[in-house]
Amino acid sequence: MKLLLLASLNGITLAALYFIVASGFTLIFGMMRVVNLAHGSLYLIGAYLGHDVAALSGSFPLALAGGALGAALVGMAIHYFLLDRYQGDDLRQALVTIGLSIIAADLLLARYGGLSYQFELPEMFYGSMPMPIVGGYPIFRIVLIGLAIAVYLALWLLVQRTRFGIMIRAGVDDRHMLGAIGVNVPLISTLVFGLGAALVGFAGVVGSSALSIAPGEDARYLLSSLVVVIVGGMGSLPGAAIGALLIGLAEQIGLAYFPTYSIILSFVIMVAVLAWRPYGLLGRPA
Repeated sequence: MKLLLLASLNGITLAALYFIVASGFTLIFGMMRVVNLAHGSLYLIGAYLGHDVAALSGSFPLALAGGALGAALVGMAIHYFLLDRYQGDDLRQALVTIGLSIIAADLLLARYGGLSYQFELPEMFYGSMPMPIVGGYPIFRIVLIGLAIAVYLALWLLVQRTRFGIMIRAGVDDRHMLGAIGVNVPLISTLVFGLGAALVGFAGVVGSSALSIAPGEDARYLLSSLVVVIVGGMGSLPGAAIGALLIGLAEQIGLAYFPTYSIILSFVIMVAVLAWRPYGLLGRPA
């Protein structure tokens, strides 16, 4: 019982991190229909920039802001100069972003080497919170769950309750009509792409505090974002949350009970969902 509860808590924590990463992917890929296979590279860029800011300032909040801002600027530059001209051309967007991810991986490896880095957390995040059965659980992991909930609420309010969110949804449904009524659609698209990149840069700092920064993490988080969005449904924020929860729990419970085969559980879930609902749990039929 204790092992199951502990594995479930770890799964919820991992799901929280996956959701923050995948929420940016949901905006970019699910809502805007922009194929960004450099999403994992933005995670690493945010993590490393946040590490540099933390090393210079000694401030964790500044590291969070630096990672998010740096990834947002890189993301907006990618969209403005490379991806916007290929809107609707999925193959070219995929090829361009694959090339960018390879270049980014080599540049980051040259700059930071192959070592792993980890953030020094503020003193208030150390220690554990008493819990029944398991005894205690790390405070920072509980804070991570709270951050994921806050990100979800903020994004939901932005998309569903603001004028900017209305323009995002209208641009997805009919980009040309939105431009015809005087809205600067390329600017809106670039800002949304920047927001998605900021979220994944923020997640890079948070994830590197809970785990570590290392070469190869970009591929891991790109793959997890793809699986979460496919399982949850394209363009669905609640779907991304449910998908992240399913994948996080599957990975950690599988790791606890049958570690040799735990890695395939995520793909079993994805295949099962696609066989039952090809457009995802909460997605809409195309």
